[in-house]
Amino acid sequence: MFSLVCAWLASIIQISYNGEKEERSGHMYQIRLAKESDLPAILQIYADARAFMARTGNPNQWGNHHPPRAMLEEDIRIQKLHVVTQDDQVEGVFYFTLDPDPTYAEIFDGAWHSDQQYGTIHRIASGGNKGIFRSVLEFCRKQCPYIRIDTHHDNAVMQHVLDKHGFRRCGIIYLADGHPRIAYDRV
Repeated sequence: MFSLVCAWLASIIQISYNGEKEERSGHMYQIRLAKESDLPAILQIYADARAFMARTGNPNQWGNHHPPRAMLEEDIRIQKLHVVTQDDQVEGVFYFTLDPDPTYAEIFDGAWHSDQQYGTIHRIASGGNKGIFRSVLEFCRKQCPYIRIDTHHDNAVMQHVLDKHGFRRCGIIYLADGHPRIAYDRV
């Protein structure tokens, strides 16, 4: 029943939230589904994020080319990639789904804090603007209150952001390519 409620809420929120503006930290943000025409800005945000990650001790999580353009195009096609805009400028990007994540089926050295349906945030990046993560989290939690996310063990910045926003470490998950990630959730 809970999963049906989350799915129903997701459809309602998606319709009502797109086009609404949220003021956070003195900034006006809008979240909407990404479009093909957003790709140049999205690719630049990811390039800037990779450079920032390398400067802050995390050069390996996304390397020089992740996420690849083809992946982003597919994410747009299946309507899972979202952009955070301010004054019609793309300031952030993230993948969000209510579909079960196969890499979350097995967790090591810990456990998830709930077994209810969850939403998953992946590949979140911004141009460095304040308040974007909070706006993304609020958007996602309106669709499903239980959120899961993971990050690289070298990504101290993201670990701090997750801790700051009430996420708890759950254990270790392994990506399809075998690389470990620290798993977090927020109930």
